[in-house]
Amino acid sequence: MSQTISDQKSESDVQGKVTEYNTLDEAVLRAQGHEAVLKRSFSLLSSIGFAFDITNSWVGVLSNFGQNLLYGGPPLAVWSVLIACFVQWIITLGLSELASAFPSSGGQYHFVYIVAPSKSKRFGAFVTGWMSILGWWFGTCSGLSLVANSILGLASFLHPQFSPTQWQTYLVYLAVLIITVIPLFACPKWLPKISTGALSLTIIGFLTWFITILATRDHSSSGDYITKPVQGTSGWNPGAAWVLGIINSMYAFTGTDGAIHIAEEMHRPGAALPRIMNMTMVIGLVTAFPIILVFMFSMSNMTDVMNARWPAVELLYQVSQSKSITIGLTILLIVIYASNLPPQWIASGRLAWAFARDNGMPYSKFFSHIHPGLGFPVRTTLASCVFASIYGLIYLASTSAFNSIITSAILFLNISYAIPQAIVAFRGRSKTLPNRVLKLGRIGYVCNIFAPLWIIIMCVLVCFPPSLPTTVGSMNYTAPIIVGLFMAIIVFWFVIGKQFEGPAIDWELLSVSNAT
Repeated sequence: MSQTISDQKSESDVQGKVTEYNTLDEAVLRAQGHEAVLKRSFSLLSSIGFAFDITNSWVGVLSNFGQNLLYGGPPLAVWSVLIACFVQWIITLGLSELASAFPSSGGQYHFVYIVAPSKSKRFGAFVTGWMSILGWWFGTCSGLSLVANSILGLASFLHPQFSPTQWQTYLVYLAVLIITVIPLFACPKWLPKISTGALSLTIIGFLTWFITILATRDHSSSGDYITKPVQGTSGWNPGAAWVLGIINSMYAFTGTDGAIHIAEEMHRPGAALPRIMNMTMVIGLVTAFPIILVFMFSMSNMTDVMNARWPAVELLYQVSQSKSITIGLTILLIVIYASNLPPQWIASGRLAWAFARDNGMPYSKFFSHIHPGLGFPVRTTLASCVFASIYGLIYLASTSAFNSIITSAILFLNISYAIPQAIVAFRGRSKTLPNRVLKLGRIGYVCNIFAPLWIIIMCVLVCFPPSLPTTVGSMNYTAPIIVGLFMAIIVFWFVIGKQFEGPAIDWELLSVSNAT
């Protein structure tokens, strides 16, 4: 960093610089070395919709709580959601402060470049950038896979004799990809309204599922059903099983950086982003915890739920005893799953575009282009789609490898959340952070220290197999995949890293603009 906060001139010396630009938002962006090229069309509400459409915690819980039943039964399935939310919220809170200080579509790599020492900032930001991009690309593939498998799971429910093949799953995967990316090109100006509509849809969906279960259940377990310890069937000892369950539940709260990548498309992002990111966690908590709570109290046959292809649908059928209700609510759930994908395409494309703008991508000049008619980075969005379609072919060869790479991607995202926070904690908050709307004070140190410590633990545990004893089919390939992906990033550094250069920061202008 060429100039620290303590070297800044007085506020009156630079106040005039803010007025040189048309808007305060433009001044904040110019202070970070970039020009405004995207239209600021996202309101606070549509941005919250965009952010929560990505995490959509309650449907995330419904997609993977079956594994937690194996780890430790209903108690673990319930309380791991609450603990995972708390853990992710601490990490997100620290990240939202950085977003308040340096609002940019680049997100985590942008933060690292600004706060890291001058000797290591280029390498650190480059690695973080590729971790973020891979995390988002693979995470979007996870969403595509979830929708495809949900559609085929419903088909299996309707026709028990039907057993989908891997190539059928891939074809549905491609169809979902095409359908969910169409809105970005067909009606780009409507995307904020679509995000708001998708938020309304998921809230309605939550209430519909929640009320239906309460209204149709004829079984309710006692309180000790979720408080009395249960020995899981995964083979892990209770302590390890609990930590693995918490990490599994964190999937429902992953992607909290999503709103950061549309920072250049909203007004006053330094003030708005902390609200959006923390409101995403609030909505996640008040939807995810009640739904898993009522699910567990209403479950009558845990064995059938654990063995089901789609545990949430099996549990719903147990409770309602109605095939019509089960089919209707499952279709609603699939639509909500699919509505999560357009925001993920947007975030993936914007992040890759921002990285190309700083010459972090191959053929950066080509990928940093903004389509003049559509008004968004078409080329990086299409690159994300091409990557997802090619990556989906792995599903034809090995579902275990496909899922392990997705696990690695979720880990990569969380590592990218932790790296800038670790640097801030190590170098000192007063030295690295300018004036900003969100000031965490001493709580900031707690967040900035906790994030990297938890991610270190997470790095170790996500490499564990889901059950013991391990077979070839249940082997966890996450560790070699993480190493392989990291080595690929290092190769990229030697091939194209020399051209990568982050933004030149005007600390005086940034500090005054953030305070205005």
